[in-house]
Amino acid sequence: MADRALRGMKIGANSMETDEGVELAPRVQAIYDCPDGRVIVIPFAAEAEIPPVWEAPGGGEALLRDATRPEAKPTKHVRTHWDMLLERRTIKELEVLLDERLALLRSGQARRRSA
Repeated sequence: MADRALRGMKIGANSMETDEGVELAPRVQAIYDCPDGRVIVIPFAAEAEIPPVWEAPGGGEALLRDATRPEAKPTKHVRTHWDMLLERRTIKELEVLLDERLALLRSGQARRRSA
């Protein structure tokens, strides 16, 4: 059994195959121009769809050279708690609820919650 042991080799850590006969997929280089004047070169597979905008390492968006910037997607309005409350109740209903709660607090029937 000792004669079959692999000495000095980390099993699974290193491949026993060579790069002989291996053909890499064809690649194209996409050149992006950063807002700060730097140039980024990114390799893509030849059949891959190259995005017109790439996130720049220093922040911002780098634009593919000789490409037009795509139109910005419409953003949704950020709904606040107040917006969601107004979807469920009218201002008049909220005023009535506030008056009821204030009356309860002033009369001492409702206790305040401690934090």
